[in-house]
Amino acid sequence: MRLLILIALAFGFLNAKVLLKEDFNSLQNWEPLNFEKIKKHSVYKVQNSILIASSDASASGIRLKKSYNIYKYPILTFRWKVKNVYKKGDATTKKGDDFPIRIYVMFKYDPKNASFLDSIKYGIAKSIYGAYPPQSSLSYIWANKPQIDKIITNAYTDKAKMIVLDSGKKNVGIWREHTVNVLEDYKKAFGGNPPKTVSLAIMNDSDNTGESSVSYVDFIEVKNE
Repeated sequence: MRLLILIALAFGFLNAKVLLKEDFNSLQNWEPLNFEKIKKHSVYKVQNSILIASSDASASGIRLKKSYNIYKYPILTFRWKVKNVYKKGDATTKKGDDFPIRIYVMFKYDPKNASFLDSIKYGIAKSIYGAYPPQSSLSYIWANKPQIDKIITNAYTDKAKMIVLDSGKKNVGIWREHTVNVLEDYKKAFGGNPPKTVSLAIMNDSDNTGESSVSYVDFIEVKNE
């Protein structure tokens, strides 16, 4: 009996290290992430336990239904592959702000800790859209061409920072696995500590370039070390 209890405790401890292991047997843990002004959406489906994200002059994503505490679970591991990159893609411009694959970490806006100006701005956004937008976001990207800077401010807003993990055609068609510390990356990108509550999203978009691509995600794992 004591042995069984020890095994159960050990098993629980091991499981506590991993908050999420998404193997994409289905999309039941995810919901659509669409944008009001963009009518043509990218397509997300599961095949043989692989997420397939297809874009054709379109933009939309899928968002994890569950949120979590980034201070408790700062480590993100995933495996992705792209079929092609965008010829006109450029991470530094609005016209080129398309990527065959990016994984977002969205940090929840907390009105209790907001500045006066932010409380007004986010309050207006909530009145329009019915919910607060993220306070900020990090996105891990496969850039369309090699980038000198590995942390890039999004061309649309300084509340969104992009971190280049892969770029260009060099590894197109090859599975690439990455492990990142989101908490440390946030501090490097924004120069401070993030809000504690986050959610994840995956996107393949091509609404700016008008091109098309297919990308794949094998798994995503969220853990504490």
